[in-house]
Amino acid sequence: MTAPVAAPLRKMPSYQLIRSEIEANILGGIWPPGSRIPAEHQLAGKFGCSRMTVSKAISALADAGLVLRRKRAGTIVARPRMHSAVLDIPDIQAEIIASGKAYRFMRLRESTAAPPTAADWPTTIAVLHLRGVHLANGVPFAFEQRWINLATVPMAADADFAASSPGSWLLDHVPWTAAENRISAITADAAIGRHLALPANAACLCVERRTWRGADHITFVRQIFPGDTYDLTARFGPPA
Repeated sequence: MTAPVAAPLRKMPSYQLIRSEIEANILGGIWPPGSRIPAEHQLAGKFGCSRMTVSKAISALADAGLVLRRKRAGTIVARPRMHSAVLDIPDIQAEIIASGKAYRFMRLRESTAAPPTAADWPTTIAVLHLRGVHLANGVPFAFEQRWINLATVPMAADADFAASSPGSWLLDHVPWTAAENRISAITADAAIGRHLALPANAACLCVERRTWRGADHITFVRQIFPGDTYDLTARFGPPA
């Protein structure tokens, strides 16, 4: 029997091949945010091309926001940022520490379960479900429920969330390419009131966030803050 003939591959410019491989390493978590990628002369040797070709590939990645080029420091994998978010919501752990207060994340429960309906995820996704309270100087700052897609982030199953909050851990280990925020006002039910030391029906701020890496879901989180202790500020100006 005659062996089938493979269809000819579409040829891509060398810089696109280099960009694709670097991008795959970044989005696949092989090179996490903050890590330094190989120097241009090393990549040129690996791919058998000129440094100019490598530089073009890295420039394209920098334009896409995946890497930062720094003089004498090399090229660094960029940390996630919300470029187009109306409200930039900081990492809770970093915010509390920056305010000079002691931070602690008190885990209440974790389990593997179906994703929440609000996340709009396929029901077949295996997720890690975390519940906990962010504390500032021992006082409840926010109650959090978080679902992490274990197919996209399998290392989350073994992560030590006592050493770092789930949100901080994800920012340090898992790059994402898109995010969505939903902010609403709610009243505390009995469970939320108990976790946040609030009276029944107290006013609260609810922030829901979804993140993706390409087409893959990463996390869905619902954070609830006491309404009188947290605010979100955005500054706007006329269009150029």
